[in-house]
Amino acid sequence: MATLKEISALYDKYVMETYARADLLFVRGKGTRLWDADGREFLDFAAGIAVCSLGHCHPAVTKAIQEQAGTLVHTSNLFLNEWQPRLAEKLITHGFDGGVCFFCNSGAEANEGLIKLARKAGNEKGRNEIIVMNDSFHGRTLATLAATGRSKYRKGFQPDMPGFKFVDYNDVDAIRAAINEKTAAVMLEPVQGEGGLIPAKPGYLQAVRELCDEHGIMLLFDEVQCGMGRTGSFFAWQHFGVKPDAFSMAKALGNGFPIGALLASEKYAKVLTPGTHASTFGGTPLACAAACAVIDTYDREKVLENVRARSAYLAEKLQGFVGKYPCVKGVRGLGLMIGLLLDRPAGPVLSILREKGMIALSAGETVLRMVPPLTVTQEDCEKAIALLDQALAQVSAN
Repeated sequence: MATLKEISALYDKYVMETYARADLLFVRGKGTRLWDADGREFLDFAAGIAVCSLGHCHPAVTKAIQEQAGTLVHTSNLFLNEWQPRLAEKLITHGFDGGVCFFCNSGAEANEGLIKLARKAGNEKGRNEIIVMNDSFHGRTLATLAATGRSKYRKGFQPDMPGFKFVDYNDVDAIRAAINEKTAAVMLEPVQGEGGLIPAKPGYLQAVRELCDEHGIMLLFDEVQCGMGRTGSFFAWQHFGVKPDAFSMAKALGNGFPIGALLASEKYAKVLTPGTHASTFGGTPLACAAACAVIDTYDREKVLENVRARSAYLAEKLQGFVGKYPCVKGVRGLGLMIGLLLDRPAGPVLSILREKGMIALSAGETVLRMVPPLTVTQEDCEKAIALLDQALAQVSAN
């Protein structure tokens, strides 16, 4: 087996430095656990950035990938494959009845699809502007960067693609004031992820839905991170009781195998016609077989029930840190997309956690973010709270 030193040297010589990587080489994973090249075990509360919702190497997903890889991997979308419509049916019948799917490879591509859908539908009436939110994050392509409400991600890549208007999140009046004759859609995350684990306030999404209906414009949700069970509902919009006209998903859909999807309601099902949108690798038999196994496992193993139980426990225990440590200012998030708002950058706390054998993330610089596999156990949660307690005590002492 290669050593950390050997692999680091290869990275330094051949891999573009677009990530500030931790000095860890993971070589194996199972469930909520990871092992590095030195055999050290880690509790994974990052799940590949909210991707491995069923944990690492779930046997049902592994079996589906292995069997399909030995049968048929790719033919292109010029032909039918048996798994793509099966996956579409599973997604649509989990609550978006009457809609259709477009498959791609990532969250950014799914969000690009939302943008193209809105512009294609709106341009018939001279509408092609999309209202987006400050502190949002929609991807790294030029269009999704232009729609992202955090200027640090756009720095150096100007000029921004035109057609986006920014307003504050959770502010209905700001959206109302921004709508004009060119507005085609409102696009937002039901729970802002990279912006700091900020959920929609009670009544906000309902008010935005009513506003969109009043003006005849589309409501688009980015569920790349907050969807697929993270909130305790299969789709995040179900938690809020507000159905969008279209929404994106990716990350957890393939449990680590790359796949993204755009779901559009029946009203907009015929907007993107042959030749107007495509993806060479979108919806391959292999990717769709993996995603079908993921959804079947959610249903079979009652994953959403587990999310609701484990997230309630974590929220209660995390709240206990607010009065205990001065550096902790509050609890953020929803479901198993949860964390602590700190009075300082989260990086030092994350480093201490890694030393103690736990992986977590940051969000919005000062938020310590935890997005464990949705199959996380009570024992896992108790261990995470204990390790976080130790890390916060160490930071406070220093």
